[in-house]
Amino acid sequence: MAENQSTSEQLSSAQKLALFVLLGAQFMLSVDFSILNVALPRMGEGVGLSLADLPWVASAYALPAAGFTLLFGRIADLFGRRRLFLTGIALLTVASLLGGFATNATMLLSARVLQGFANAIAIPAAMALLITTVSDERARARVLGLNGALLSGGFTVGALVGGSLVSALDWPWAFWINVPVAVAIMVLTPLVIKESVRPTGVKLDVPGAVTVTAGLLALVYGVSMQSWIGLVVGAVLIGAFWFVELKAKAPLVSLTLLNRPNIKWGNYGGMVAFVMASGINFGLTLYMQDVLKLEPFTTGLVFGVPGLVAVVAGVIAGRMIGRYGYRNVLAIGLLVQGLTTVPLLLTGTSATPSLLLIVPSLFLMYFGHVTAVVAYTVTATSGLDDSQQGLATGLATLAQQIAVTIGIPIFGAIVATRTDVLDGLHLAMQVQIVVILLSVALIWVGLRDRGAAAGPSATERREPELTVEAQQPAPVPVPRNVSENPV
Repeated sequence: MAENQSTSEQLSSAQKLALFVLLGAQFMLSVDFSILNVALPRMGEGVGLSLADLPWVASAYALPAAGFTLLFGRIADLFGRRRLFLTGIALLTVASLLGGFATNATMLLSARVLQGFANAIAIPAAMALLITTVSDERARARVLGLNGALLSGGFTVGALVGGSLVSALDWPWAFWINVPVAVAIMVLTPLVIKESVRPTGVKLDVPGAVTVTAGLLALVYGVSMQSWIGLVVGAVLIGAFWFVELKAKAPLVSLTLLNRPNIKWGNYGGMVAFVMASGINFGLTLYMQDVLKLEPFTTGLVFGVPGLVAVVAGVIAGRMIGRYGYRNVLAIGLLVQGLTTVPLLLTGTSATPSLLLIVPSLFLMYFGHVTAVVAYTVTATSGLDDSQQGLATGLATLAQQIAVTIGIPIFGAIVATRTDVLDGLHLAMQVQIVVILLSVALIWVGLRDRGAAAGPSATERREPELTVEAQQPAPVPVPRNVSENPV
């Protein structure tokens, strides 16, 4: 058995080249996000945005990224994932050039909108190509673990490079650095990645696409701008989308798929992980630069050095999932990420003692975050046919984009309830700790073992029982070894 598994996990040269390009693209997108996060205060000054208007830089990106991710994930399934991936990278190149040459807030925000569209197009297609390139479940978990490690590495490199670029040159270079990498990816992709197989006779669910996209845009806008009208309109449109999908012959999103425990709770876990990360990162960036008066380069070091350790978490997480199952790893990762916020409640106005609390806390926090991200990605994409991976990765990416979008305004709104910024930051952290504990409990129950094997070794021991169960009809086959919770 061990010999067969080892053989099945060997990747061909063609697979390795394809993975190199796809993982490189994910790394670049992670670097891009992190660089702009560190450059945010200087960027705002450069185009005349006040501190209160800085969240618009994040929202301008996140609105299209969240609103259109699900749609483009499904379009990639139907019309070609490589085609959509290349389109997204090309658009990102144009947006990066525009952002770097921005001389006013309108140009900057327009560039961010285009970057949001580029990510909505490229990321689900890239993730679907990544997952379908490797068929073996153990190898796939390890590849996703490597992807998580590179995402963490991208964040680290972005923080370090972003601080250096902003301090040594100027904030436009935070945009321009993407361009040569994106061009290289566009050149290599047609050479090493084949176009995905497109289903025949399946049309895009236009009513579903319109209602869900408009609903998500309204919801994200409502949260970002604290608009009750946006929230109500979004809720109504999402309700309309649900009704449309019930009646659709070829729905954009199968409601049976959405009802799968691993889809529901995996994506919920991903949202919690990214809401916490985006809120804490935004809060600590403002805290270190506005309260502690640290330079952007120092801020980048504070974020970047702990991120180097978190790179290891991605590799470890993939192996842990193969051994212990995604339920255990997702819960533990979220718990570590949440509880390491506790020491940050002791930060004050003095730089040295505060940094002595922040840096070690970030080491553990990033380790837990990356572990949770890898686990939620595996959870939310397990047990599906290759033809559904664009949709599944679209849902997973959507969870991330929504979380990144709402994390900053929610964190900022809680901070704003206090007149003192530091008191507000501490209150927001306390709220996050409570939310993470409740969320871990919900995920643990939602992903509870319903009779299937809990991990690879158990699967092997119970092979005869699984063979009998496999004869029962099921809407979607559930992969063994990695997945724990079939419907």
